[in-house]
Amino acid sequence: MANCKNCGAVLTGTLLVCEYCKTRQDVDLSVVHRFTVEEPRSERICPRCHMPLQTIDLHVQGKFLVERCPRCLGLFFDPGELEALLEKAVTNVHAVDPQRLNEVQRVKRRDEYPVTYIDCPVCRRLMNRVNFGARSGVIADQCREHGMWLDGGELRQILEWTKAGGKLVRRESELELARLELEQEKKKLQFARIDRAFFQTRPEPERTDLELNLLPMIGRLLKKLFH
Repeated sequence: MANCKNCGAVLTGTLLVCEYCKTRQDVDLSVVHRFTVEEPRSERICPRCHMPLQTIDLHVQGKFLVERCPRCLGLFFDPGELEALLEKAVTNVHAVDPQRLNEVQRVKRRDEYPVTYIDCPVCRRLMNRVNFGARSGVIADQCREHGMWLDGGELRQILEWTKAGGKLVRRESELELARLELEQEKKKLQFARIDRAFFQTRPEPERTDLELNLLPMIGRLLKKLFH
């Protein structure tokens, strides 16, 4: 059972905020034994608190830099960084644990923030809300150009989802989608072949005298219009 880092009380619920002293808990980085602040104030701005983010080194198999808000503990990952962290932090997952996966999906964090679009910490443009993975229960905020924002507590949930085999479920979903798309392309190809066979065997209709006389006239009119 985890305890509050400030008052020592037993943490309940999502473990993110102490019910007694209201101190936010650093649950996201609890899997990291140590991290250091590389840059106290970066140029990137927290989309929640509107203050400069810190650049921290997670020391995960070497130097691993991400941005974090010291107030709300939200994290910003450059493109590919979150996937790289998951690969390094969670290993040897070869099967799906359905019960654990269901528990992760049912986790309900407090509605600390209204459902809204927030600014990218880099370009300040609105980010897209994306459902991370399959059945992770996390709706992340993503800028296609600069990266992904996770609110406090969301990284922990994604890590638990990964340990339960969430990435395997996502891969299975992607393979199933690719299979369905392939089936659709096969059907389109079959219909195209049928259409070609039909038109190749179908006799060309005879043109009437009126159609034969109109064709040269149309050609002369087009020449006048474009010359």
